[in-house]
Amino acid sequence: MTTVTSTEPPRAERLRELAERAGRELEEAPALEILRWAADTFGSRFCVTASMADAVVAHLAARARPGVDVVFLDTGYHFPETIGTRDAVAAVLDVNVITLTPRLTVAEQDAEYGPRLYERDPDRCCAMRKVEVLEAGLTDYDAWATGLRRDESPTRANTPVVGWDARRGKVKIAPIARWTDADVEAYVAEHGVLTNPLLQDGYASIGCAPCTRRTLAGEDARAGRWAGLAKTECGLHG
Repeated sequence: MTTVTSTEPPRAERLRELAERAGRELEEAPALEILRWAADTFGSRFCVTASMADAVVAHLAARARPGVDVVFLDTGYHFPETIGTRDAVAAVLDVNVITLTPRLTVAEQDAEYGPRLYERDPDRCCAMRKVEVLEAGLTDYDAWATGLRRDESPTRANTPVVGWDARRGKVKIAPIARWTDADVEAYVAEHGVLTNPLLQDGYASIGCAPCTRRTLAGEDARAGRWAGLAKTECGLHG
């Protein structure tokens, strides 16, 4: 009996190679073309994650794949304006908004770890209320798109338009990575895209209410997140 050994590389390796090749080929492509590539390549195994600072990527993705899944992490600490933006996106755009929540409610977390964990150990708070939730939520997807932009902060300056998320074994897409604030504003104006009202109230980057402040003149967009701490990322993006 002859045993046939497959020479096909493992699935993760194929996805990684696909991501790296697409990252090179689509570097100069328009955001909509990048998302159409993702929709054509991954179909229902592709989703968008949204912080609901605005609906730009969700709007673009709906044009590329009507009914696309838009994943939102409800940490329990969001501004009311952020929840309102999520609800408006679900009502107005041709997308399927999926809200994910942590294993513990805020009250349960306070009981187990003490109140205001976000002040005492923000990395642990983010890990439980964001990172673990996203990783579980991405189980059924091969690729996910985010609104990361290179001009937001030095830590995001090298964001590829299509890359490999080695920790999660997923293709990670940043279709507006090359966009500037002016590009975002122009798209919002042209298409009447929903934006979080806090953007008009001095918040350049919007996260959980206890860990977000208004940004000051001359600061980069991420300066209002975890102000006074060395922390600059929640862990979703490294």
